[in-house]
Amino acid sequence: MNLKSLEKRLTYLTANAIRDYRMVEDGDHIMVCLSGGKDSYAMLEMLRLLRERAPVRFDITAVNLDQKQPGWPEYTLPDYLNQLGVNYRILEQDTYTVVKSVLPEGKTMCSLCSRLRRGALYTAAEEMGMTKIALGHHRDDLVETLFLNMFYGGRLASMPPKLKSNDGKHVVIRPLAYVPERYLEEYAARKAFPIIPCNLCGSQPNLKRAEIKRMIRAWEKDDPNRLNIILRSMQNVRPSHLADTERYDFASLEGGTAAAMPDPVTGEVNAYADLKPTAKTVPLT
Repeated sequence: MNLKSLEKRLTYLTANAIRDYRMVEDGDHIMVCLSGGKDSYAMLEMLRLLRERAPVRFDITAVNLDQKQPGWPEYTLPDYLNQLGVNYRILEQDTYTVVKSVLPEGKTMCSLCSRLRRGALYTAAEEMGMTKIALGHHRDDLVETLFLNMFYGGRLASMPPKLKSNDGKHVVIRPLAYVPERYLEEYAARKAFPIIPCNLCGSQPNLKRAEIKRMIRAWEKDDPNRLNIILRSMQNVRPSHLADTERYDFASLEGGTAAAMPDPVTGEVNAYADLKPTAKTVPLT
C-alpha cells in the first residue's frame, strides 16, 4: 500500500470512529496527547487532515508531558511541532523519579505511571479550557485490554472509544479505535516520525500486555479479520447471554407462563426462560 492509499485508509477508519461515537463536536478544543510514539504522531496527523474537511469546526493543541526521563530529547517534539505549525504545550513533571522510587525493582510500572500522567494531563486540560482529551490507543490496544481484563482481572472490560472521567470534568476520546496497529507501524515508517522511545511504559520485559500482544498477533496472522470481529463483538453485547446478575435480572426469570425479562439492550427474551431448573448450580471447584 503506498502512502496516499494508506493515509486514505487511516483517515477513513478514524473518521468512522469519530462519527460513530460523536467524539468531535462543533466548537471543540481538543488536547492531543503526544507521547513521541508512533500512535500519537499518527493521531495528530489524522486530526489535522480531518479538521480540513470536517463538517464541524474544532481546534487542536498538542500536549506532551516531559516526565524527566534520563536522556529525554527535549527539543525533538518542539522542533517537529514548530515545523508543522501546530499549537502545542510541553508540561513538565518528574513522574519518572516518583515511579522509580515508589516501585521496587522488577515491579510493573505502567499502572502507577499511567495514573500520574493522567492526573497531570487532566489538570492541564482544565487549566487550558480543553473540551476533549484525545489519546492514541488503537484497535489492537482495545482488544489487548479486553483479554488482559478477562485473563488477569476476571472482568469483561476494555478501553472505550469515548469516556467521561470519574470526576465528570473531562471527556476522553480515542480516534484510532478502529485502526489496526500494523497500519500505524507502516505509516510511521513512511512518514519518518521522530520516534522517542519510552524508558517506563512498555520498556519492561515479560509484561502481561506483551504476552497478550503476541497472542493476538498470531491470531491475526492466521486470520487477518479476527481482531475486527472481536472488536465488533465488543459493540454487540447481550447481557442476557452472559452471567452478570447486576446487568441482567436472572432471578426474576420464571418458567411456564410467567413473562420473561427482555434483554435491556437487544429487547430479546431469553430462549430458555420457560424451562425450570432441575437442580441447583454446582459451584466451580
